[in-house]
Amino acid sequence: MNNIANNIKQRLSMREPLCEALDVVVQITDRLTLNKSPEEIDAASVFLKEELAKVSELFPGCTGFDRDFPSLAFSIATGVGKTRLMGACITYLYLKKGIRHFFVLAPNLTLYEKLIRDFGDPGYSKYVFNGIAEFVHNRPKVITGDNYTQAIGLFTDTEVQINIFNISKFNSDNKGQKKGGVALAPKMKRLSEYLGQSYFEYLSKLDDLVILMDEAHRYHADASKNAINELKPVLGLELTATPMDEKGNSFKNIVYEYNLAQALADGKYVKNPAIAKRKNFDKGSLTEKELDLLKLEDAISVHEDTKIELEIYARNNGLQIVKPFILVACKNIDHAKETVSLIEDEMFNGRYKGKVLQIDSSTKKDEEVEELFLSLEKPDNHIEIVVHVNMLKEGWDVTNLYTIVPLRAADAMILIEQTIGRGLRLPYGGKRTGNDKVDKLTVIAHENFEAVLTRAQDPTSLLNKFSFIELPEEELKDKTEVVTVVSSVQQKLVQQQARIELIEDKYKKQQAQINLDAKKAITNALYDISCLQEVHKVDDLTRPEIFYKVLEKAETNLRNQPQGDLFVEEKIAELKEVAEAVIVDYKDNIIEIPRIDLVQKDIKAYFEWFNLDTSSGFSLPSMKQEIIRVGLMDNKVETLMVQSSGFYKDPVKMIVVQLMNFDEIDYDENAELLYHLSHQAFEAIQSNWDETQEPVIQTIYQFKHIIADRIYSQMKSHFVISTADYEKPNVRPFVKIEEWNGAALINNGSRDYRDIIQPVSMIPKFVFRGFEKACHFEYKFDSKTEQDFAYVLENEVNVRRWLRPAPNQFRIYWDNNSKRYEPDFVVETTNCIYMIETKAEKDLDNDDVQAKKKAAETYCKFATEYTTANGGKPWKYLLIPHTVVSRTASFEFIVMQSS
Repeated sequence: MNNIANNIKQRLSMREPLCEALDVVVQITDRLTLNKSPEEIDAASVFLKEELAKVSELFPGCTGFDRDFPSLAFSIATGVGKTRLMGACITYLYLKKGIRHFFVLAPNLTLYEKLIRDFGDPGYSKYVFNGIAEFVHNRPKVITGDNYTQAIGLFTDTEVQINIFNISKFNSDNKGQKKGGVALAPKMKRLSEYLGQSYFEYLSKLDDLVILMDEAHRYHADASKNAINELKPVLGLELTATPMDEKGNSFKNIVYEYNLAQALADGKYVKNPAIAKRKNFDKGSLTEKELDLLKLEDAISVHEDTKIELEIYARNNGLQIVKPFILVACKNIDHAKETVSLIEDEMFNGRYKGKVLQIDSSTKKDEEVEELFLSLEKPDNHIEIVVHVNMLKEGWDVTNLYTIVPLRAADAMILIEQTIGRGLRLPYGGKRTGNDKVDKLTVIAHENFEAVLTRAQDPTSLLNKFSFIELPEEELKDKTEVVTVVSSVQQKLVQQQARIELIEDKYKKQQAQINLDAKKAITNALYDISCLQEVHKVDDLTRPEIFYKVLEKAETNLRNQPQGDLFVEEKIAELKEVAEAVIVDYKDNIIEIPRIDLVQKDIKAYFEWFNLDTSSGFSLPSMKQEIIRVGLMDNKVETLMVQSSGFYKDPVKMIVVQLMNFDEIDYDENAELLYHLSHQAFEAIQSNWDETQEPVIQTIYQFKHIIADRIYSQMKSHFVISTADYEKPNVRPFVKIEEWNGAALINNGSRDYRDIIQPVSMIPKFVFRGFEKACHFEYKFDSKTEQDFAYVLENEVNVRRWLRPAPNQFRIYWDNNSKRYEPDFVVETTNCIYMIETKAEKDLDNDDVQAKKKAAETYCKFATEYTTANGGKPWKYLLIPHTVVSRTASFEFIVMQSS
């Protein structure tokens, strides 16, 4: 167990593949000498063979370094976090091995500038050393290809130095030049007045230089390889998603691989790519332009749908809205110009005029184009479509690319290999959200669709991990918009504001506004007051002492508004007039949902306490310690007994130390058990000795590996992983009814909840209205079952209020706190409050459904304990199969069938 590496993983919040890669670095660097190769050719060859043998013993797939120094390659998929791994390696090698000098190579200017910021800007959100305490006051010094010639005062005995160079500049600065017909020394090899030697000489003489090669496949050409070899580093770390040299040969030095196929199979760190085409598509006699038009139409339709889903997800989760864009790949500059003109002037009535960016060799020097291109992730960037011609190189790592359109691409594999990697990165923390459309990258591939499908039949193919979508033509025509619906309590305030806007008399309008602002202040104060210790239920709001606290809080909020209010005193005077009515209305229009953060306990893995079974395996022989001496002249052999020096010391501790070498054993957590078992092993071995035998301590030293193995084999059978139980939460009385966000058709997008919708597949596209008992005036439904159930609730006498909760209404976590449960309904009757999930009958026993049921039942248990202790209604969870829901069924009947 390596505590330094484990601390780095935790501090940098490293993903599992990166943790595994760091473990590989730990294992190998513990074996390597981390010394420079000898200058003499034969000695250098022997040195490299010896170092390679050490690596190959651990990782047999590594058959050569392919450089003049030990170099290790890590094949890691785009989007998983290679830069963070570089930061972790630098941190580990500094903290564990004392290495202070690093050289980072970038393949192009874009990645070069990005790496400088990643390693050198602590204020940057992607700064790789965030969380590393040792670098807070001893921040690594970043030296670049632009400032190395002014390296005065950079070199101290305590700093970590990170040199970052673009490979083209590094190579050019190492080439000889001529001036006036006179040969000049390469720039990096010229004498520096500050250093007393050239910068290249300074680097090559460092006895602890480690080189890190980002996009390592770019440094296998002879010029790059030779220049890197001349630096004479003690170690190389190569990172790439495509471990192939310029001749198409696989790297020989791969020690860790987490390729794109693995990342897609894991479904955690990259988008889920999908290949899409128009349903019933037939190219027939379509011209190239007509085919381009069709693909662009479909791409924009997918884009608009994705844009809405991203906005809804962000609003529902209180996150920054991600603005997606489309990437269109063209075959040449003329084709790109035609495509831009087609989109801006001929499609969708010019909707995308000014929202298309052309990136190719003819525009790359335009500063405005460059600025727009580099800021594509920013919400205020208006670009929605990027049209490019072979301009997107490594280091372009945007997270908001969601739709790709390769126009006139001929080969399915080229389609995948050259375009998919551009859009795999995820926007929210680099992890999948669980929302299908937020996590999906779509490639429009009409004429290549069947070719892709055919390739996907091969289980080893990368394409096997892709999903396939046919876009129905009728759905592509349906345009939607984001709809935000506030609670009925808030909606009444919105409606009153609308009426005020129609008042023409200035004085009456001002008085009405003062009245409304006072109501808003009271309503907002209620949410703050609900957190008070003395408030146990909504009825407490009318108790005199609580009522006056509501008034005080509302007054404080009015006085503390950021901008001065000329009518603040009038509004404060109005508070007492409106407060009672506002509180009564509030009580009548909400369901008391307790404020509960339901969080699972950490899963613990530990060894149970047990007694060692010493009946076998602990009767060990005494191995005499002898010296054999052979005469060089007479070949006479003598045997001498070794005298013990007493070095072995505590035999029990000796066993404990050996047990600590097992990765699964944490000494801090298991110290008492380790000493207990080791002592029992010691006593068992000691009991087999008589007075004439050597001391037991020497035998334990000889067999400590075997003893530890036999103890560990028994420990494994007592290894326990705890179940994911829930922490007892702190419960408060009630929370506000959250607004919900959804998408609806732009035209004719609303329906009365009583309407019969045909086909039923259209139900999710509408917003339904007409509710009288609901906590919102409008709702969306995902299925006919949900719409029918809402009909039952509205027409059931015993139902007082009901709610279709917004996604962020409850904080009920499951699946080791990685997911949040969102129930379909909350229903308050005269004597109970129900949390309800409707489900297809075939899915009731699904593992995820049952895990969510357990979480919801736990919430209801804690809620009930609180509400019944304070005179409220109990909570109950219902999982309702779709087969028992119909408009003619009563709520009571449905409850009985589901209990």
